[in-house]
Amino acid sequence: MLSATGLVAGYRRGPDVLTGVSVTLEPGRVVGVQGPSGCGKSTLIRVLALLHPPRAGSLSLDGEAVRRHRYAAPAAQRRRVGVVFQHPRAAADPRHTLRRIVSAHLPPGAPPGEADRLAGLVGLTPDLLHRRPHEVSDGQLQRACLARTLGADPRYLLCDEMTAMLDASSAATLLHLLRDQVRAGGRAALLVSHDPALLDAVCDETLQWRDLQVLHA
Repeated sequence: MLSATGLVAGYRRGPDVLTGVSVTLEPGRVVGVQGPSGCGKSTLIRVLALLHPPRAGSLSLDGEAVRRHRYAAPAAQRRRVGVVFQHPRAAADPRHTLRRIVSAHLPPGAPPGEADRLAGLVGLTPDLLHRRPHEVSDGQLQRACLARTLGADPRYLLCDEMTAMLDASSAATLLHLLRDQVRAGGRAALLVSHDPALLDAVCDETLQWRDLQVLHA
């Protein structure tokens, strides 16, 4: 279980972006968080992914307290959390082919065809795998980023508006795939979006951002 209690977070000397946020992810469940753009959903993702230290509050991962973030966090904790960001072009090395992107987080000793299997799982055809990011669409690149995340076999999947670059049909396909991966593999997922219909289609529970925030007096 990934559990956050009373998270307060911000950037440098600016105001708090998160003000007392609490959320829990349990294996086998997909939780959605709905809120307007700019409300702090991406900051929540970064804190839960151990990429940004909170100013206050607590975070625990499978019963272990998270005390360090970024590369100071134990590798065993970092490996349990995977992230798919909103903007795939900022998350992929433009020099790499899609095959290399998909393969990036595969563990040592992975089967030779594992990258192809993951690519097929997210709907990437073999002819796309030799191309580089500038040679594919945003949606195709986002599929590669999702495949890369699944390749690391994380226990918790955090998705920050990951379908923003996809058309409605492709978004639905990927989200149902994600839900199937969660239920079959005993994972948990958190999806953040401003689209209520999208979240209602795949989530076991959808939380409203306004209900997560505890405003300080």
